[in-house]
Amino acid sequence: MDAMTLLHKRSSMGKLGAPAPKGEALEAIYQAALRAPDHKELRPWHFIEFTGEGRERLGELYAEAEFQADPDASDTVLAAARKKPLRAPMVIAVVARVTPDVPGVPRLEQVLSAGCAGHGILLAAHAQGFGAMWRTGRYAFDPVVHKGLGLDENDELIGFVYLGTLGGRHKPVAEHDTADFVERWD
Repeated sequence: MDAMTLLHKRSSMGKLGAPAPKGEALEAIYQAALRAPDHKELRPWHFIEFTGEGRERLGELYAEAEFQADPDASDTVLAAARKKPLRAPMVIAVVARVTPDVPGVPRLEQVLSAGCAGHGILLAAHAQGFGAMWRTGRYAFDPVVHKGLGLDENDELIGFVYLGTLGGRHKPVAEHDTADFVERWD
């Protein structure tokens, strides 16, 4: 797949099955992530990979976050939280490891760099025929989840990238008129 087709046709895939990328394919995905823009070579990225029982442990963190937010949460709500990471055979948490007080490299720039690394994961997965979906939701911002993942006070959880083999129907990629988004100063 050529680069422009990849950039124009990539879309999120909600139905993902086994197998997940592994070996050389997974290494290529991480290498693409590591090419994100990186002012002063801070490398403000960290990835936590969940497969197998690791996804179940992540689901337990989600359920704990639900329970801490509402001790009266129903068993149905807790069970639904536990199942969320099981929607794909692999989940990668994308974390911005921010180095505070770097002259010329504000926090926002480091967080955006980690976001670009996450986008690199999506693109590299798609380029190799895998599907991916970037999810955030409340768990990405929940202190119980942050603590359970071992994040420190300068870390920011950018989101969770779900990876696997494409499944289900592929929705058409929407076409957009660039005039709706581009302001030109001539």
